[in-house]
Amino acid sequence: MLREIIDLGFDRVELGHGIRISLMPGIQKMYEAGKVKFTSLHNFCPLPVEVLGASPDCYQFSAWHPQERERAVKQTFQTIDFAERLGAPFVVMHLGEVAMQPITDLLIKLAKKGEMFSREYVRKKLKAVEKRESVAPRYLDRVKDCLRRIVAYATLKKIRLGIEGRRGYEEIPNERELPALLDELNSPQVGYWHDFGHLQIKENLGFVDHEEWLRRIGSRAFGCHVQDCIWPAQDHQPPFAGDVDLAKLVPLLPKDCLWVWELSPRKTVEEIQRSVATWKKHFGE
Repeated sequence: MLREIIDLGFDRVELGHGIRISLMPGIQKMYEAGKVKFTSLHNFCPLPVEVLGASPDCYQFSAWHPQERERAVKQTFQTIDFAERLGAPFVVMHLGEVAMQPITDLLIKLAKKGEMFSREYVRKKLKAVEKRESVAPRYLDRVKDCLRRIVAYATLKKIRLGIEGRRGYEEIPNERELPALLDELNSPQVGYWHDFGHLQIKENLGFVDHEEWLRRIGSRAFGCHVQDCIWPAQDHQPPFAGDVDLAKLVPLLPKDCLWVWELSPRKTVEEIQRSVATWKKHFGE
């Protein structure tokens, strides 16, 4: 896996949330031999032993059960430990979700049927917004309690935490909540991790203006997941293969931002190499 990524022309790698613990010795061996460097680990990495498939939301900091929240914290500590061991400066995190009737995929289905902003679409969307606004504070409080411990641990290990912009409106934090959350945590160890595909889906569904959001939050970004999106919600496309206006959006992020390609495994070598060449043509190395 790592050799294939390096052969594609990438010099550093983010380890994803589907990495089994049995793979870690081989990964460690390649790192110690100087054959690969790591930008980041995506929580939870390695995958909890009791979880059978890639699942970054298998344990949530927003969960009602304190046992689940504690498991999420402990697994995050382990991810931070592995990041330190592999010389990866960042851990990318999902924070959980608000317990409510899921709305994102339903709106996507309506959009695909040509019912974007129909009465049904607007009615369901407004109902979801009202529900989320009414119940979100209690879930955010649980997340903050967990994050305070995690930030303290990450600070000791000199690992920075990137809170990822999420695809689903149900997920935490949304774009209104994130700046306030970063302000409250008030730590140089915590920043934003932008996902071009996720935020484009939210723009396509009418939840956010992608450019306006990046103008507001971009300076606080540690890194991003680079992917394109075909309307309305076919993400994980190679950059420049979809509708994301990268030429307009990329300059809104810091020059030292990490650019991590996060693509569908179905994409071919040729598609990825073409995307990388176009990226370099637009933005340099």
